[in-house]
Amino acid sequence: MNTPFEAFGAFGAVSAGLFGLVVGSFVNVLVHRLPRGESVVSPPSHCPACGAGIRARDNIPVVSWLLLRGRCRACGAPIAVRYPMLELANAILWTLVFLRARETAELLGGVFFATACLALAAIDAEFQILPDKITLTGIALGILLAFFSRSRTPAAALLGAAAGGGGLYLIAFLYEKIAGHEGMGLGDVKMLAMIGAFLGVSGVLVSVLLASFAGSAVGIVAIALGRGDRKMRLPFGVFLAAGGVAAFFFGETLIGRYRALLP
Repeated sequence: MNTPFEAFGAFGAVSAGLFGLVVGSFVNVLVHRLPRGESVVSPPSHCPACGAGIRARDNIPVVSWLLLRGRCRACGAPIAVRYPMLELANAILWTLVFLRARETAELLGGVFFATACLALAAIDAEFQILPDKITLTGIALGILLAFFSRSRTPAAALLGAAAGGGGLYLIAFLYEKIAGHEGMGLGDVKMLAMIGAFLGVSGVLVSVLLASFAGSAVGIVAIALGRGDRKMRLPFGVFLAAGGVAAFFFGETLIGRYRALLP
């Protein structure tokens, strides 16, 4: 069976990027509304500063932000650069997933997984929470899509979710008992379970290693610059998201090279 790129070529890649832009606009809705407990469906898009509804011509991903020079048409309040950046990031991720996917199930799972990680990273960076509506939905979808996949099995998805969630929960529990304070929340546990549901046990291991390395590096730099200490709490979900996306694209290659080093 042909891969999505073999079937649709450059047209498919461009289409994936354009759809990614549109969905990236919805990511901004998730980032703004989920942490505040607001509906992501209603009311329609509006300016957070003045409440004015956003017209269709002002809601075109990236383009409208540039034409409006990053300001609301109604009140002139600044529109954060986060909005076009997330839209662009999601478009790039969807294009790369399309180019990498070996089958339809992997394409569907990949674009959801990439968007979920992007939204979780943005929310955790700003609010230090990881909404269940994304992580639990991701766990269920990751397991469901495994039934239609040729590259992974439902058993592998279930084992990955269990290993990711259970393993991190055990680490968090032991850390709290030893250190006397919470090291990470249950949101991180559920997020890693979601990663496992899509990437399996090996993907969990790669994601955690990359996330831990990146988090440690950022923490060391922050301490060196005098902007934190050893008890500084970092939004680990940001690093898990980056590690998970990296594992999706490069995890199999990294594991293959590691095994090649073994005697």
